[in-house]
Amino acid sequence: MSAAAGRAVFGATSSTQPHRRAAASAASQSRGGVTTRAVGSSRTVGSSGAGLQRSTGAETRRDGTDTQLSKNLFRFRHVIRARVVAAAAAPADVDENVDVDGPTQVPRARGVQDGAWNALDESLVLNSQEDATKTYNLSLPSEGVAAAAASAKAAPFYLMGLTLGELKQFAVSKGLPGFRGKQLRDHLYGPKPAKTLDDLTTLPKAMREALRDANVEIGRSTVHHVAQAADGTAKLLLRLSDDRVVEAVGIPATENGKNRLTACVSSQVGCPMRCTFCATGKGGFARNLAPHEIVDQVVSLEEHFGVRVTNVVFMGMGEPLLNIPNVLRAHEALNAEVGIGARHITISTVGVPRSLERLAGARLQSTLAVSLHAPDQDLRERLIPSAKNYPLDALLHDCEQYFVATGRRVTFEYTLLAGVNDSPEQARALGKLLYTKRLASHVNLIPYNPVDDSDFDRPSRASVYEFRNILDEMNVPASIRQTRGLEAAAACGQLRNNYQKDPMAASASASKPASVPVEV
Repeated sequence: MSAAAGRAVFGATSSTQPHRRAAASAASQSRGGVTTRAVGSSRTVGSSGAGLQRSTGAETRRDGTDTQLSKNLFRFRHVIRARVVAAAAAPADVDENVDVDGPTQVPRARGVQDGAWNALDESLVLNSQEDATKTYNLSLPSEGVAAAAASAKAAPFYLMGLTLGELKQFAVSKGLPGFRGKQLRDHLYGPKPAKTLDDLTTLPKAMREALRDANVEIGRSTVHHVAQAADGTAKLLLRLSDDRVVEAVGIPATENGKNRLTACVSSQVGCPMRCTFCATGKGGFARNLAPHEIVDQVVSLEEHFGVRVTNVVFMGMGEPLLNIPNVLRAHEALNAEVGIGARHITISTVGVPRSLERLAGARLQSTLAVSLHAPDQDLRERLIPSAKNYPLDALLHDCEQYFVATGRRVTFEYTLLAGVNDSPEQARALGKLLYTKRLASHVNLIPYNPVDDSDFDRPSRASVYEFRNILDEMNVPASIRQTRGLEAAAACGQLRNNYQKDPMAASASASKPASVPVEV
């Protein structure tokens, strides 16, 4: 089916590259099984990890499920209401005088509060989508090169994230022969990825100087901090060119005798969706990531581990489908240049109206993972405020049409929160919902990762397995995501929240990264 045919379906029915190695050393501290260190350079880490660590948190009895559920939902509503009242009474201005080295919260936009989704939230989402389009346009050789050269104050044009065809186009636009594009590709994605223009050693010095004069840069981020868990999982805090920070997580594993390294990458600096159980959602949204900043996360993880990444999941900070043009460009480069198979890439979303149609039009062979987290609209809206503008029935209908248009079944993510959405009754409701919608493909159950100042608890091991077994009995395939790196501020956005409220001072030296230990 063509992309046009895919769009017609929605419109008619619904509103190989070699692995890279880098070795270095750095002073490290060890704390409670988590290693945190100031980063001067990367070091090699075995991809098989140090064994699989299983942590299910405190065991909690589930006697009287219905009563316990009611109590937890009452407490949840009470806490949210109290926070809304407190936020409304507090000054809206953000304190600009912050200690960036201390544990802080990334600020939300003025006026954004916990509670029901409102017009301000919706306007911020629209602003995010507009920013995504602008960021995308500046990443194109046809527009970005001219914009970068127009003024000394203009943003540079970045080479990282470009495909071979685009690099050849770029070379020709600079009056260079086309084969220089291939040389650039080899420098960007080869065994030793370039960090600065001086690393483009196959280009004459005069040519490198000409690129510098044209405001062209490689587009690498600085590894600002590393949190290392005992099981081998590593979270990199990457410092961007505007002194914001984002997280990228490397998860090594061995399956059927084969080593695997999964990269969990961020798509935005922060997130405007406000999911109540998400550390990123507790903070604010700054901007979308450009393609080079997304691809660089994978390259940086490969440098850190000393092996190639085998799988990529867009499940880090941000809502990928609010930044869909740049996510798709990064996807293309990861597939074509970094060598990640399309079927080894997963794009996750909590649900953005009209975005699944656009994603279907891209005709990807990758996996779409939709975050449900509740079997009914009322609870889902409490956990995911943005669900107010994208009801559960409409989301699942679009998932059906996505399958019709692409032939690719949808995976569903379900974070289990103790006493809130993990009861046997809710498991049966979820199973019935997906089975009757002909969407019983696969459910990925995720025991909640505790977040600082969270209103939620991690469910017991027994309740997690009971939930999974009920889905299996209802012919809805389900698996339990293994907890990895739980200690290393593993909740998405938590490490970033520990470090940054506002952009770091531009004068701060990138060679002297912060070394504040992760709180565990």
